[in-house]
Amino acid sequence: MTITTGATLPDATLLQIGAAGPEGVSLGDKLKDRKVVIFGLPGAYTRTCSTAHVPSFMRTLDGFKAKGVDEVICVSVNDPFVMDAWGKATGATEAGITMLGDASAEFTTAIGMEFSAPPAGLVNRSKRYSMLIDNGVVTILNEEGSPGECEISAGETLLDAM
Repeated sequence: MTITTGATLPDATLLQIGAAGPEGVSLGDKLKDRKVVIFGLPGAYTRTCSTAHVPSFMRTLDGFKAKGVDEVICVSVNDPFVMDAWGKATGATEAGITMLGDASAEFTTAIGMEFSAPPAGLVNRSKRYSMLIDNGVVTILNEEGSPGECEISAGETLLDAM
């Protein structure tokens, strides 16, 4: 079942690199009593993700903060080492975007955003989406029709919808 507007996100443990290495991050804790933007994408270092999706949230981060968003989180079906390196390589981490790995695609599958495109080398990955979450509840959900597109789920589109 795909997550919908008005639904509560399931709790999940995502991964990031901390001072001592990989560490779990409770999504439920991140969302409790907070306004958070989450955007998901097919994979770190992939073309559209690197040149369009992440940069769109870097450009709009200040606008989200001005509208009361506490945190902007990028989620991808990658390990935390890749997400850490990619966040540094794109400048997303320095800009203030939280990069979290959903290494086993549990969260992505739980919200119905998984897809596979074996000819492109993408298996059990995330569809491209963005959402605004208020205290764990999805208030805006933007899902792309194709993994190579980045208009509906771009930072500018989500910011304009708020």
